[in-house]
Amino acid sequence: MKKIIIIVFLIFSGINLVSAQEWLTNFEEAKKVAQENDKNIILVFAGSDWCAPCIKLEKQILDTKEFQEYAKKHYVLLKADFPRKKKNQLPEALQNQNKTLAETYNKSGGFPLVVVLDKNGKKIGETGYKKVTPNAYLEILSTMTK
Repeated sequence: MKKIIIIVFLIFSGINLVSAQEWLTNFEEAKKVAQENDKNIILVFAGSDWCAPCIKLEKQILDTKEFQEYAKKHYVLLKADFPRKKKNQLPEALQNQNKTLAETYNKSGGFPLVVVLDKNGKKIGETGYKKVTPNAYLEILSTMTK
């Protein structure tokens, strides 16, 4: 009986993982995927363990079914995280890449910052956290690309 429960759990977990859009952390990989699929990139600058608006953006918008389903079809998702707690520190190479991305796309240092890039990495537009529905947020993002 335990084996059946574990198998069912694994099957449903796998289905859930496949349907969700994967957040990339490597900028060059994101550009490559965007170019191959002719999609724009959504680059999110976040402080996952200290920035309250970043956490709200993640829970109220980015993790929702509406956002995930739309993003899977239209965008490549890239996250540049800047955690502060020692236990959450990123590998040095990733920290350096995120700093470079911030120097290029987030000169003001604001968090959260959501930047829409074309498939080659050219900035199209940006926004921050907004207390709106996921669909309204997607509309804000899509107006940048029209």
